[in-house]
Amino acid sequence: MDTFLLEATIYLATAVIAVPIAARLGLGSVLGYLLAGLIIGPIAGIVSTDPTDVRHFAEFGVVMMLFLIGLELDPRALWAMRHRLMGLGGLQILLTTAAVFVAAIALGQPWPTSVAIGMTLALSSTAIVLQTLTEKGLIQTAGGRSSFSVLLTQDIAVIPMLALLPLFAIAGAAPEADGEGHGAHGALSLVEGLPGWGVTLVTLGAVAAVIVGGRYLISPMFRYIDSARLREINTAFALLIVVGIALLMSLVGLSPALGTFLAGVVLANSEFRHELETDIQPFKGLLLGLFFITVGAGIDLAGFLADPVRLIALTLLLMIGKAAVLAILGRAFGLRGREQWLFTLGLAQAGEFGFVLVSFGLQQGVYTEGLGKDLLTVIALSMLLTPLAFIAHDIMRRHRMESAASVDDDAIDEQHRVIIVGAGRFGQVVNRLVRSAGFETTLLDHNLKRVQFMRRLGVKTFLGDPTRPDLLRAAGLDTAKVLVVAINNPEGAVKIVQHARKRRPDLTIIVRGRDRAHTYELLNAGADKVVREMFDSSLRAGRYVLENVGLSEFEAAQAEHIFYQHDRHTIAELRELWKPGVPSSENQAYLDRAIELEQDIESALLTQLSDEALAREKAARDAEEGP
Repeated sequence: MDTFLLEATIYLATAVIAVPIAARLGLGSVLGYLLAGLIIGPIAGIVSTDPTDVRHFAEFGVVMMLFLIGLELDPRALWAMRHRLMGLGGLQILLTTAAVFVAAIALGQPWPTSVAIGMTLALSSTAIVLQTLTEKGLIQTAGGRSSFSVLLTQDIAVIPMLALLPLFAIAGAAPEADGEGHGAHGALSLVEGLPGWGVTLVTLGAVAAVIVGGRYLISPMFRYIDSARLREINTAFALLIVVGIALLMSLVGLSPALGTFLAGVVLANSEFRHELETDIQPFKGLLLGLFFITVGAGIDLAGFLADPVRLIALTLLLMIGKAAVLAILGRAFGLRGREQWLFTLGLAQAGEFGFVLVSFGLQQGVYTEGLGKDLLTVIALSMLLTPLAFIAHDIMRRHRMESAASVDDDAIDEQHRVIIVGAGRFGQVVNRLVRSAGFETTLLDHNLKRVQFMRRLGVKTFLGDPTRPDLLRAAGLDTAKVLVVAINNPEGAVKIVQHARKRRPDLTIIVRGRDRAHTYELLNAGADKVVREMFDSSLRAGRYVLENVGLSEFEAAQAEHIFYQHDRHTIAELRELWKPGVPSSENQAYLDRAIELEQDIESALLTQLSDEALAREKAARDAEEGP
């Protein structure tokens, strides 16, 4: 027990130190956990390189992960995505499994083991890919959505893979003896000694119990427990659901992950789904991180150093083979250019569930110990190389953007009183309003695709870099009355305003601002009006709130107007205290005055509403008293 606690303390301390460093370096938390385990295990020898006891405990993080994945999979949403899941995702798993199977046969592995290797290496890293896509803002691109579809299919496929894996056990690969972990099922089992038909009935009954219980029992119980208003009891009940279902599946000889995943899908439409996610998420993240550390600690570093060329070659062969399959499928499903490269490079690695399948395969006698260590090493190496793949994609994306930017600018053959720089969502609305009122505009944008789209809509748009002074002069800067800067580029917007104000002191300049700090920069550069991106829409939303909590439309409109005027006053005052390059949170004078001004607006609004209420009461009394 003391040894277990000591090793768990070391694992947690290492995670707290190593993972934030890895995240800052852009490697992601999963690789941080793996590197942490590698350091304290085979490199430094601080902990055992066979952390079986801790790993059995940490594997529960995988069970919780599958439960949370199930909670996210609304059966109706799955049905709506069935073509992409079964098509793109299903083909990726089948083709990659087949390709790895052929390669494993060629390397001398028996066919059952080759099938198991193919299934294991067909999976990609959900944790790394989704985190990276989100950080880089690529999740909503065509390549990002296709990657998500494949990852979702892979996560679902883990369940049947866990069920099928024991079928591929071979002679000479005896299951690992763990003493207590998986041997516990023989000591306590509901199916031991039953005939085949009895085992089947009990197993089906357990699955049915999970479905019926999730559908009809858990929500009423949650309501009852929630009435106690004790958060810790809610958390205990959420853990009870996961642990209890995992235990039931173990007692009937099924994978605990299968049961918890099924329960998650059943509860996907529950009113308590988000509460369950909130309660389980911290435990899942902690235990899953601990699991990755134990995997890193168990990597056969000595075996890798004894034969690094072979293992690196196998890793590169795996990634090239997966990339080839992904490239073919991406093209078949309509991906082109950098979207196809994102899809291809992003999913070419093996994934964290590969660790789970290899560990389970070793326990079930599917892999020999030497092969299992090689597979773990190859999976870890492919994940370590994944950041390089995303860096390669970024380089290609920048190259394409530079190539697009190298397209010759248009020759601007007309000039109008209004120049609008930027044809994105913001600039399009401004342009539509001004043109609808009968005024001509000169619309500029640097994005070739956006310019082509606007032209297809019948809106004349000129291609060019608006930060270039010569392009602005060609657009009529010297004779225009109004310049609207609507680009989503804070630095570029400031640059345009500075040049325009220097050349035309009398020009009215209206600019799209990102936030208050950007607003101050633009005002200092010479802008006349700065429209913060979200400010006006947020004001309108706030007015709707006031209208629905008791104020009349007139009162809500008045409150909106007062708040708007006060914000203009606040901007003017705080601009004097704002210091370029100094965050507002570190400018004490700015913070003190901001707090005072916020109190002023609260007083002004309350006074206004109180005065209006008194005026209404007086008017009502006067109406009752009559002339």
